[in-house]
Amino acid sequence: MAQQTITALYDDYEAASTAVTKLEAAGIPHSDISIVSNNEGDRHAGRLRTTTDHDDTTTRHDAPEKASTGAGTGATLGTVLGGAAGLLTGLGLLAIPGVGPVVAAGWLVATVTGAGIGAAAGGLAGGLTGAGLSEGDAQTYSEGVRRGGTLVTVRADQGHAARVMDILEEHGSIDIDERAQNWRAEGWTAPQAAAVTSPDAIPGNALGGTGEGRTRVRSYPNTPI
Repeated sequence: MAQQTITALYDDYEAASTAVTKLEAAGIPHSDISIVSNNEGDRHAGRLRTTTDHDDTTTRHDAPEKASTGAGTGATLGTVLGGAAGLLTGLGLLAIPGVGPVVAAGWLVATVTGAGIGAAAGGLAGGLTGAGLSEGDAQTYSEGVRRGGTLVTVRADQGHAARVMDILEEHGSIDIDERAQNWRAEGWTAPQAAAVTSPDAIPGNALGGTGEGRTRVRSYPNTPI
């Protein structure tokens, strides 16, 4: 069954984490969920656990400094990709070019970091376009995280997509078109989503649409990672 990549952006991390927990409770494997949240000012320090890699210990106290310089990315990546007890227990610290320090977990992390080789290679927008998003939407989500937001992305088959979108929407995801319009009024420049003249012409209304008439959650045909 064809998979979709479903996305939602939140102003509030707690709302995003509640949505993630509810997705897992609904039977969505945490391996199909990803969360990326701005960590400016070390706001998520209390959520990070100590990580050991090659006898070097990265603690909650020294990880932010390493991430801000791009160092320590490999040391914390094992934490990000782990978390067998649930996605949020695997939060790790990363430095993403163009976005800054974030806490992140899930499948999108390996894409953003080039499968764990060195510092983040393609940036968040590059990872999102690799997952099937249009360039305009990927840039908007990346900017949203840079400005303090939290992005949740889910891979789901068609049988589960509607339930996933319901959960993401009911926990306060934002309208990224409206938000991007406000940013552009302030001077932000980035590629805009491709115009869609006929919503029915594109499966899932993926290029600039939202799927099922929604405005605060989006669905895209999945591109295998």
